[in-house]
Amino acid sequence: MAENEQTTSGQQNESSSHVVDMAAVRTAENEYHALEKKMAQPDVAADPTALRKLGQRHAELQTIVDAWTAYHKDDEDLTAARELADDDPEFASEADRLEKQLSKDAQHLRSALLPHDPDDRRDTIMEIKAGTGGEEAALFAGDLLRMYERYAERRGWSVEIQSQSLTSLGGVKDVQVAFHSHGQVTPQQGVWASLKYEGGVHRVQRIPVTDSRGRIQTSAAGVYVFPEADEDDDEIHIDPKDLRIDTFQASGPGGQGVNTTYSAVRITHIPTGIVVSMQDQRSQIQNRAAGMRVLKSRLLALKHEKEAQQAADARHSQVRNLDRSQRIRTYNYPENRIVDHRTDYKAYNLDQVLDGDLQAVIDSDIRADENAKLAARAHSQA
Repeated sequence: MAENEQTTSGQQNESSSHVVDMAAVRTAENEYHALEKKMAQPDVAADPTALRKLGQRHAELQTIVDAWTAYHKDDEDLTAARELADDDPEFASEADRLEKQLSKDAQHLRSALLPHDPDDRRDTIMEIKAGTGGEEAALFAGDLLRMYERYAERRGWSVEIQSQSLTSLGGVKDVQVAFHSHGQVTPQQGVWASLKYEGGVHRVQRIPVTDSRGRIQTSAAGVYVFPEADEDDDEIHIDPKDLRIDTFQASGPGGQGVNTTYSAVRITHIPTGIVVSMQDQRSQIQNRAAGMRVLKSRLLALKHEKEAQQAADARHSQVRNLDRSQRIRTYNYPENRIVDHRTDYKAYNLDQVLDGDLQAVIDSDIRADENAKLAARAHSQA
C-alpha cells in the first residue's frame, strides 16, 4: 500500500471527490492483519468468547479493507488508462468510466471509515404499541408487526414473538418481538444497524374497517427498539438484590393449563424502575429467562442513551430516534404513499413496503446519518 501513496495523493488533488483518509486506512489495515495473527494463536482459538469478540472486530475491519482494495485497484487502472489514452481513444473512454467509479469507491471507503455505532452488530428487541385511534390503531400495529416480520424474512433473520396482547378483531394492543441474525455479521449487516431507525411514532391514514361511512381517519402506533444484550455481555451487570420478581397467572397463549398455573413473571429493576412482564412462554422458568434478556437489553439501551445525552457524539441520531413522541413516518393508504419525515423520502409503493420491501426507506435514514457524520468530520477538519 505504501508504494502507491504518492500516486494516489497526486490524483486526489485533481478531484476532491477522491480524497480519502490514508492514515485511517493504514491504521485499519494494520489492525486487521494483527487480529488475523492473534486469532490464529492456539490459546485464543481455544477460547470461544475471546475468538467471537476478536472475530466481530475483524469483520468490521474487513469492510474497510475490502473498500480500500476496490479503491486501490480502480485507482491503478485509472492511472494506466490515462497513460494509454493518447494512443488509443478507447482508453480515454475507459478513463472516464474509471474516474466516475473511483468517486463511488472513495465515497464507499469514506463511509466504511466512519465510526460505527458499537451496537450495530447486535440483535434487536422491538415493542409495538397501538396509539391513538382505538381498534383501528391496534389493527395498524398488527400491520406494522407483519411488515417487520416480512422484512426480517427478506434479510434472513429469525423472529421470536416474546409477548403480545391482541384485540377481538385481531389487532395488536402491544407486542414484544426479538429479531436475530445468524452467524458472524459485520456492523452494517447487524439487525440493530437497520432497525434502530424504526423507533418513533408511525402514523397511518386510511379508511378504518370499523367506519361504515368510508371516511379517511388518522391513527398511530408507537415503535420502540433497543439493542439486545449478549448473554456474556460484561457491560451490564444485574445484582439479584436489585430485582423484585412476582409471579401471576398467565392470560395468553402458552399451552394447555396456562391459565391455571402461575407461569407469568413480572420483573422489576428497583434502581431504575424498569418493569418487564413475560407470560407467553410455557413455563415460569422460560418466562423468567426471556424477561431477564429484555431487562438486560433495556438497561444497555438506557446506559447508552445516558452516555449520548452527556456527550453529543455520533450516537445522537440513535437517541433521537428512540423518542416515542417523534412522528417519523406516514403510511397513506388511499394514495399508496409512504413518507419518512426525517429524510423527506417519499414513494408510492406502500403496498410493497407493507409486504416487507422496507430497505429503500431504511437506506434513506442510513444515508442521512452517514452524510451528517461526514459533514461533521469535514467541519472538524476545516
